[in-house]
Amino acid sequence: MLLTILQLCRVRQWLKNLMLFFPPFLGGTLFSNINTLLMLLPFTAFCLVSSTTYIINDIFDRESDRHHPDKFTRPIASGQISEVSALFLAAFLLACSIVLAWNISGTFLALMITYLTVSLAYSAKLKDIALVDLFCISTGFLLRLQAGGEAFNVTISEWLFLSVFLLSVFLSTGKRLAEKQYLGVSAQNHRKSLVTYPAGFLDGIMYMTGGSVLVTYTMYVISRHSSLLLYTVPLCCFGLMRYIFRIRDGKSGDPTESLLRDVPLLIVGLVWVCMVGWGIYRQDVRYLIQYVN
Repeated sequence: MLLTILQLCRVRQWLKNLMLFFPPFLGGTLFSNINTLLMLLPFTAFCLVSSTTYIINDIFDRESDRHHPDKFTRPIASGQISEVSALFLAAFLLACSIVLAWNISGTFLALMITYLTVSLAYSAKLKDIALVDLFCISTGFLLRLQAGGEAFNVTISEWLFLSVFLLSVFLSTGKRLAEKQYLGVSAQNHRKSLVTYPAGFLDGIMYMTGGSVLVTYTMYVISRHSSLLLYTVPLCCFGLMRYIFRIRDGKSGDPTESLLRDVPLLIVGLVWVCMVGWGIYRQDVRYLIQYVN
C-alpha cells in the first residue's frame, strides 16, 4: 500500500522542487544557514503541494489514463486507490504544506498558493489549450524559483529568471512533442492540445527556446564574472542537444525521467553542479581546509 501511495504522490517528480535551491546555490549563500531543518522546510512544503496537484490531476484524467498505453497503471486509473481516498490524502498533504509555508513567510505561502491555483486550473482545463499548457508548466518552474528566492532571501537576477523561463518552455515543448510522436493518431484521446499543434510547430519552438536558453545562460555566467562558470556553457549546450536527440530518437521527454534514465544527461548534470559549486564556493572550501588544518 505504501508503494501505491508513493506512486500516487509521484515522489520522483519531487526532483523538480530542487529548483527552490537554485537561488541560494547560485547566489553563494546555500551554506550560510547551517540549520538543515530550516533549509528543508521550503522543499518539503513544495513537495507536499505538488503531490496534491498530481493527485487531483490523476482524478481529472482517470478515464483517459485508463486507455493510455502507460498511464493505465496509475493508482486511481487502475482502481488501486479510490477517488475518495485520494481526495482525503490530497487534502491532508495540502493542509501540511500550508502549515509549513505559513511558518516560512506570507509571501512564500502566496507563491505556493499561486502554484497550486495554476496547477489545478491546468488540470481542469488549461492543459487542453495549445500554448497555454506550455506556459502553465513554465509558470510552475518560475514560481518554484521565486519561492526559493523568498525562502532563502536571495534576489533573482534577470538573466537567471530568463534562463529558467526559456528552459522550462523548452522542456515542456519537448515533452509534448515526445507525447505526440509516441501516441500518434490516438493523441487526441489523451491530450486535446496535441492535435491542435500544426506539424513542425513544436519542433520549431523546441529549437528556438533551446537556442535562447544557451544565450541567456551564457549572459548569466558572464554577469557573474567567473572564468570557471564560463566553462559550464559547453555543458549546457551538450545537455540541450542531448535532450533534443532523445526526443527525436523517440524516447520520453519527461524532464525527470530524462535526467534519471539517460546516463549522458545525468553525468553532465552532476559535472555541472560540481563545476558551478567549485566556481562559487571554492574560497569557502579553501577557508574550511585552512581552518581544519
